[in-house]
Amino acid sequence: MRILHTSDWHIGRTFHGHSTGEHLAHVLAAIGSAVAEHAVDAVIVAGDVFDSSTPKAEAFTMLNAAVSAIREAGAAVVLTSGNHDGPARLGHMARFAAFGGVHVLTDLAALATPVVLEDAHGDVLIYGIPYPHPEFLRAAFPAFEGTTQAAAHAFAMGLIRDDAAARGGADARVVVAAHTFCSGEAGAAVHDTAEESGRTEERDISRGGLDIVPPATFDGADYVALGHIHSHATLSHRVRYSGAPLRFSFGEISGSKGAWLVELGAPGTEPAVERLDLPTPRAAVRLEGTLEELLADGAHPEAEHAWVDVVLTDDQRPRDAMRLIQERYPHAVTLTHRPAHVADHGQASYSERTRGKTDAELVEAFLAFTRNGHGATAAEDALIADALGALDATEATR
Repeated sequence: MRILHTSDWHIGRTFHGHSTGEHLAHVLAAIGSAVAEHAVDAVIVAGDVFDSSTPKAEAFTMLNAAVSAIREAGAAVVLTSGNHDGPARLGHMARFAAFGGVHVLTDLAALATPVVLEDAHGDVLIYGIPYPHPEFLRAAFPAFEGTTQAAAHAFAMGLIRDDAAARGGADARVVVAAHTFCSGEAGAAVHDTAEESGRTEERDISRGGLDIVPPATFDGADYVALGHIHSHATLSHRVRYSGAPLRFSFGEISGSKGAWLVELGAPGTEPAVERLDLPTPRAAVRLEGTLEELLADGAHPEAEHAWVDVVLTDDQRPRDAMRLIQERYPHAVTLTHRPAHVADHGQASYSERTRGKTDAELVEAFLAFTRNGHGATAAEDALIADALGALDATEATR
């Protein structure tokens, strides 16, 4: 049986405030094409199908189009909910969708009820663990008393192992989809490579590194399809992150985007796993230099159609810098000023440096401090002198 492992579609997410809808639709269509090309039997989406717990109507339209293309290509679809998804909305009409080969697993109480598929070697049991917040898991299973993601997944896997044993034991192959931080070292922090700058909605999935789930938690599964990390990663031959299918931030510049093609053989054998790359509708690049260098003729042609993160190194931030940058690089979306040379203001406090100065000297000192050592220009000196003169004249008439 061939399974395509993907995750973190984040339908509805923006790239630093700019819509990714057209690009994501293109990539999701490519997943449908890959299903047909590689004769995939099932596609797993391991959580964060949507970017919000209250997705807009167009997000459902995109999901319907992607799922329809996959079904038309001949594969079953298994979706689980992640920490971004609203389980109730994602799981709406789940029972109805299952009749059409689309299995939406969002009910924690049913986490030990698999999607059962069959090939020449027998049954393949696909279990989905909807994002198991410990409080929600306790509500579904009063016997659970844990407080961490590690405890929640250990409890869930215990139920899954029991169910798999009852259904076929060693003859049944088990696939588990989960959305969590997973690390090979106990207590080690695992960081999503996707930057979350500008995000207004990000539900906590880990607290102080205590909620890391060890890979051994998933022992007994023939393959574990993980979601939540936006870059692909291999924790063991059987435990992997697929990564997101599209770049959603400049933190994801490095590495290709894609999915894992997993072929399950006879029970007891290692799965064959192959990386499938997905298209990149728009590259993301980071440019660093002075404004003059970045706008020079022929500079950085690779960035003219890409998402661009600009780091300006001018000693002073140029006026209208973003407008000028966007005239050259239309998809520049972020700009940071990081001067190549930083003025040394010494160890004295600001009050010590300005004690006893005249008003004009105070203004000059303030400008020099806020402008990386550069004070007022000649034109600004004239304006400052006029303003201070007018203030003195007003005070003299009181």
